[in-house]
Amino acid sequence: MSSFKDSNLFQAWLVLLLATAFGCALAGVQTKLGPVIEANKTRETLAKIPALVLGEDQAGQLSRQKKSLSITSRTIEIERNGIKKFYTVYDAFLEGTLAGHVAKASGQGYADKIELLLGLDADARAITGLFILDQKETPGLGNRIIEKPWRDQFLKKSSATRLVVVKGNSGKDNEIDAISGATISSRSVTGIVNKTITDIKAQLITPPKETADKQETSQNENGKIKENT
Repeated sequence: MSSFKDSNLFQAWLVLLLATAFGCALAGVQTKLGPVIEANKTRETLAKIPALVLGEDQAGQLSRQKKSLSITSRTIEIERNGIKKFYTVYDAFLEGTLAGHVAKASGQGYADKIELLLGLDADARAITGLFILDQKETPGLGNRIIEKPWRDQFLKKSSATRLVVVKGNSGKDNEIDAISGATISSRSVTGIVNKTITDIKAQLITPPKETADKQETSQNENGKIKENT
């Protein structure tokens, strides 16, 4: 019996059993915390929408005036090569007029999935904001995609031209300067932005189903986001 416990076979089975137990425990934790994490992301998204659409200065001014945007959400479905993809898009209205859109998107980064929020103006012609909602990139390198100076490079970029990442100072209107030592993370974010615009731009410029006045009333009366389906 002692020789069996000391054997490679026993140790292999022990490692397998421990790995299975830890895996089941982690799956249980994820199942329990998953809805909480998503709810927190939704709250963070709603908090970021004014700045992503209007810019931080105007969003701050709006807040000081005790005013707010009316926000509705809708799901845009894209199908390419038989594969369906869904984007959550928030349409923001200011005093009944469509002010812009914020799309939630994700894609593969260097280390793991990157989730971001992309702001576009009412006509989806230019980028108005970019926020990294979730990432697990390398600390001190790839995770610098969350820093405002780097994200601000995307502001006012045209949605008509594909963005490209360059090393060194960017010179052209469609160029994004890569983070030193984190070119892959820089390209990942830029790629997500490009793909999101390509996928949803045509549907963004189509007015939402309901009128702005009705949408504004829906949110103000219920205190919730009105969903268009």
